[in-house]
Amino acid sequence: MAARAAHPESAGDEVLRAPHVLEYTYTRSVGPVIGGFLGGLRAGKLLGARTPSGRVIVPPTEYDPDTAEEVGELVEVGPAGLVTTWAWTFLPSRGQPLDRPFAWALIRLDGADTAMLHAVDAGSPESMSSGMRVRPIWRPAAERTGAMADIVCFVPETAPSADETTLTEVTAQGVGPVAVLETPVRIDYEFTAGLAQSRYLKGIAEGRFLGQRCPKCGKVYVPPRGSCPTDGVPTTDEVVLQNTGTVTTYCVVNVPFQGQSIEIPYICAQILLDGANIAFMGLIQEIPATEVRMGLRVEAVWVEKKDLGPTMSSVKYFRPTGEPDAAYETFAEYL
Repeated sequence: MAARAAHPESAGDEVLRAPHVLEYTYTRSVGPVIGGFLGGLRAGKLLGARTPSGRVIVPPTEYDPDTAEEVGELVEVGPAGLVTTWAWTFLPSRGQPLDRPFAWALIRLDGADTAMLHAVDAGSPESMSSGMRVRPIWRPAAERTGAMADIVCFVPETAPSADETTLTEVTAQGVGPVAVLETPVRIDYEFTAGLAQSRYLKGIAEGRFLGQRCPKCGKVYVPPRGSCPTDGVPTTDEVVLQNTGTVTTYCVVNVPFQGQSIEIPYICAQILLDGANIAFMGLIQEIPATEVRMGLRVEAVWVEKKDLGPTMSSVKYFRPTGEPDAAYETFAEYL
């Protein structure tokens, strides 16, 4: 999983905003029924599952949705079908099937009793209608992977035929069911930090931790929220916190994941900075995982000054200070 942010353009006392991307690849085993359907896509065929009552479900499910009985054989359907309902997309987003306006439609393929969702390239919403017949446009055989994207889109059945080389036989390498499906997931969004967090992030860009103190209870929050969650009053008194703190709790991570940049095992810990009344998460390094403990005294290790920015990646990690462990009583209420 990866989360990335561009350098915010705001400056001074303005609220920081930055485009963010959250993305990862979701990997799952699919089983014989769905795997057979995906293998059919890779071979340029559309398959449905026949239920004990005789209905044909597309895309197939492993059980009859009405009776929960196991489905039977996979049968070929389509490839053409009927649009049952649709919605027009005027501004396609990144990662959608087409880069031009198109329709999302539920399509009941010939021989199927249920409808399948896919894109229809009709040119304009005026060319779309419920009840219209459509046919699929396939990717070239060599590009198919056993996924819904093996169908580029559907087009009106009356549309001129495209280059029929897209319907060439699939190679021997692509024959058979699919066992594992990898699906990339991506969210693009803009993050607005707010006044309190913007001040905090600008402090990070200067190589220091900034918190805010509640004028009523005196607690110091880092990162600041702009108000005290206990008293519900604004926290406008800014506090410069120490570069050192105490590990309150921690987790040793032993499970690898795609895109991982840190060698396992590694430690994520809740760190209570000196002078703060709330802990936040940080990475612990320069110590064996077996030696990390509650009460361990640590200090922040920052990136080079030239690389500092309004992002928590400016803090590379925390490392032991060599001081004696903090007494349990000093951090017990922050667990």
